[in-house]
Amino acid sequence: MKVAYWYNNQDIRIEEIPTPVPGPKEMLVRVISCGICGSDVVEWYRLPRAPLVQGHEIGAEVAIVGNLVKKYKPGDRVFIAPKVPCGKCFYCRNGHYPQCTEVGKRLPGGFAEYILVPEVLVETGTCLLPHNITCDQSTFIEPLACVVRAQRLANIGKGTSVLIMGCGMSGLLHVKLAQTKGCKVIAADVNKTKLDFAAQMGADIIIDAANSVAQKLIAENGKKADAVLLCTAAVPAIDQVWDCVDKGGTIVLFTVPGPDKKVVVPVNDFWMKEITILTSYYCGPPDIAEALKLMESGSIKVDDLITHRLPLAGIARGFQLVSDGRKSIKVIIKPNENTP
Repeated sequence: MKVAYWYNNQDIRIEEIPTPVPGPKEMLVRVISCGICGSDVVEWYRLPRAPLVQGHEIGAEVAIVGNLVKKYKPGDRVFIAPKVPCGKCFYCRNGHYPQCTEVGKRLPGGFAEYILVPEVLVETGTCLLPHNITCDQSTFIEPLACVVRAQRLANIGKGTSVLIMGCGMSGLLHVKLAQTKGCKVIAADVNKTKLDFAAQMGADIIIDAANSVAQKLIAENGKKADAVLLCTAAVPAIDQVWDCVDKGGTIVLFTVPGPDKKVVVPVNDFWMKEITILTSYYCGPPDIAEALKLMESGSIKVDDLITHRLPLAGIARGFQLVSDGRKSIKVIIKPNENTP
């Protein structure tokens, strides 16, 4: 079978490897769709494990099941989580599923024609796709689950004014989710195309982040934001975030800059204003279930975020599109299709 080995963003090689044979409690799935996540192109995050087959936003079809697998059969359309928590450790018991210390098996990369799904993911990380969710749409389940978790941690609800800094794919999912909660949604970015997307998706206020976001925010919203969601790793955006949160408000670091970048937090100013700073990394089983529910019910629609569909042979172009970020929102790789 063909797989795409990632060495770095400029060196992605299509290689042939043997197609795995599932054991009694494993299954082989045919990858129909796999999204390129923004984290896939972050080299400081991925290089320590290179070369590797990336891809964790999956929509697949079961091809072969082991003789002890009873929950799934060939032809079933499935979503598979990249990893699953144990549910028993201190962190899981306290709702910190992404910090589980017992995670063992992970999903092999989805930028491949087939994936061998290990036993633990067959048992607790796989779910059947509802009839009204396509494999392309399935690639949004995991990123939407991450968005669900971040907004829950920040207690974002009806009447909250939410500033979303960075309107890439994750930022736009934040726009969509905040709207379903009855929030006042403010979207900021330096990219006009992305701001146009945010406007089309119903953001209440659109702000060009090239200049002072805080001044424009106050002018158009009447006050600073109750919650600020940082969805870009650009240092200039991070520098502006601190001036945009209102007293008693919350900042969520959904994205972070590289470890070589220095970020200065105005803690003295925030101490008097009772500002909360949260980080949000990945998601847990309840968040995945909520994301699936939102998509199945039609509360969150995602087709309007897909800008590119490419075959496995076009993955290098896909990574360039996501790395550049100016002309794409969601890039989906179709490993078993050859149409450019």
